[in-house]
Amino acid sequence: MTGYDTLARLVTPPTVPIDAHGDWTAAETAVGVRLPDDYKWLVATYGWGEFRDFLYLRTPFGASKYNGIEWQSAHPTESADLGGERYPYPLHPAPGGLLIWGTTMDADRLCWLTDGEPEEWPVVVWSSEGWYETLRTGAVGFVEGWVGGRVRSDLLGAAEADLAPWFNTFRPRVDRCLLLSEGPLPHDERLRRLRTALAPTTDRGSWRSERDGSGQDHFATVDTDWLFTYDTPDTHTIRIAFPPEDAEHVRRRLFAAAELMECEVLEITTAAGTTLEAWDAVTDEDEEE
Repeated sequence: MTGYDTLARLVTPPTVPIDAHGDWTAAETAVGVRLPDDYKWLVATYGWGEFRDFLYLRTPFGASKYNGIEWQSAHPTESADLGGERYPYPLHPAPGGLLIWGTTMDADRLCWLTDGEPEEWPVVVWSSEGWYETLRTGAVGFVEGWVGGRVRSDLLGAAEADLAPWFNTFRPRVDRCLLLSEGPLPHDERLRRLRTALAPTTDRGSWRSERDGSGQDHFATVDTDWLFTYDTPDTHTIRIAFPPEDAEHVRRRLFAAAELMECEVLEITTAAGTTLEAWDAVTDEDEEE
């Protein structure tokens, strides 16, 4: 349990994991193999979601077409010859084929090489460019090592060392943007007041342009699972993604934050830029999520 405890301390699990529970017997029957116990713990603890906005954990439960574990097969347009550098590992339905349990933001595939006992399956990173990397560790060891900086992948690179690791659940979210007036306060003070109004919050990274000082600050609320980007390029904007049921709570806290920042809310839009007449207006974009 040491590796499990280490990961749980390093990355706080969600209070309510998504697509985390179901019929494991049915899931194993569907893929034709017994699945590793550490992966079952990972699914039950974190569910469907992403570590550090990059490493996506899949689960065998839920109805989303973007979730699920699956055998890796050759693309129909690729050569049927599965040998050589292009395919150094067997693919389904060959025995010991690669089984996908995760992906990345860059469309890399995280697989097991299903040869031998499930507890001994190594993790194989199959990059979107077709390169392979084998790490002699299970799913929990790989996730804990990568997010904590202990395991480095030549194909995936290293996780950012200056930020505490996090996990976001994949769940329905509404995206809204508030266009603000500049107001009399400097940027750093506006940001401080914004985060004070929404506290407690945690960092999710930031960037600045050396040319003109524009940039973005990413953070999340600790207690409500809201994701923020404070954007200050040509337009002064707060972007937020939140569970639909929190809409009124978000509106109250955001408008109070804007007042504390000494800014006026000039416009409310969707993430795609559609102007809304009211905060609670529902669009086709929201329905698609």
